[in-house]
Amino acid sequence: MNVILCVTGSIAAIESIKLARELRRQDFNVKCFMTHSATKIIHPNSMEFATNQEVVLELTGNIEHVKYAGEDLILVAPATSNIISKFTYKIADDSVTSLLITAYGKDTPIVFVPSMHDSMYKAIFENIEKIKLESSEDKVSFVKPRIDEGKAKFPYIEDIILESKKIISLNNFEKDQSLVSKKVLITLGGTYEAIDPIRGITNKSSGKMGLELAKELYSRGGDVKIIAAHTEVNIPKSFDVQYVESSEEMNNKTKELIKEYDVFIATAAVSDFAPIHEEGSKISSSLNLSLEFKPTEKIIRQIKDINPDVFLVGFKAEYNISDEEMIGLAKKQIEIAGTDLVVANDVSVEGSGFGSDKNQVILIDDEVKKVDLSSKEEIAKIVVDKIAEML
Repeated sequence: MNVILCVTGSIAAIESIKLARELRRQDFNVKCFMTHSATKIIHPNSMEFATNQEVVLELTGNIEHVKYAGEDLILVAPATSNIISKFTYKIADDSVTSLLITAYGKDTPIVFVPSMHDSMYKAIFENIEKIKLESSEDKVSFVKPRIDEGKAKFPYIEDIILESKKIISLNNFEKDQSLVSKKVLITLGGTYEAIDPIRGITNKSSGKMGLELAKELYSRGGDVKIIAAHTEVNIPKSFDVQYVESSEEMNNKTKELIKEYDVFIATAAVSDFAPIHEEGSKISSSLNLSLEFKPTEKIIRQIKDINPDVFLVGFKAEYNISDEEMIGLAKKQIEIAGTDLVVANDVSVEGSGFGSDKNQVILIDDEVKKVDLSSKEEIAKIVVDKIAEML
């Protein structure tokens, strides 16, 4: 994927070095254009180092604004009020604005990352809305800044890359488009069942696998919503997230939403048991305590009854069992719940337990595919490839 990174004169330009490095780590080929004011904040050598390519500072007889206008994406990060306002009225007076207007004329996708004082952001909001009104969302888009300390701050790099991948996917008609605009609902994290106002039972689920799946689906053009219980991950601001705590809350929210979705992926570790009684005040630590539990609702068994057309992906975590037993349990779930695909794993395997960055899984539908210990990011790609193929 070829990206032109345009750096303009915001103090947030210091973040562009990290952004360029992360883009390259994720297999982007990055070429940088800088405005004159940007060079007053960071030296062009720093961007040359980050991109491993010569930086374009001014236009020459090589007509750089034309040469690079047809790449996969033009990413303006940071985007100042000046650059956004000039683009609004199609003013071309330097290398970056000339590139943007040429790219816009070629229908090359453009992503702006506004970074400025909050009052400036408010002042140019009409310009942003005008651009959105005149352009389709898959051609020109904006990554929402972090509003903090009276500033519209540079977003998290993960959010920028997610939006970049998504807009490239929406415009790459040579790639599989089966997931574009599909409505996907994902549950992730571990539920918490209260015993009293300050204590409860939960599990070790971190939400990492679910988040990697959400990111992969989003980057391929999916319309993703997350229902999240307790997690140990930062969920990018790009996502529409509904937070819940207990298994009952998660199940109720899932049943409320599921009719609207094309794909449902149940990665959450939903508690199998909940206390029969929740105390209204803190239980004294001086007491001998015995608790009674009741089984919780198995929501996955109801999904197809509510939405028979949804593509249902179940996750099954077991502990210290054979592959044959694992496959047998997965097939039983397919039979009982109508699951279209089951991703099963043994959390006792070293390096693949709850909270780890890697996993070892078996994909089960009509076929069985084993995936050896891999990063959760790689597994997400494999699972999403399988979903796209089956859809």
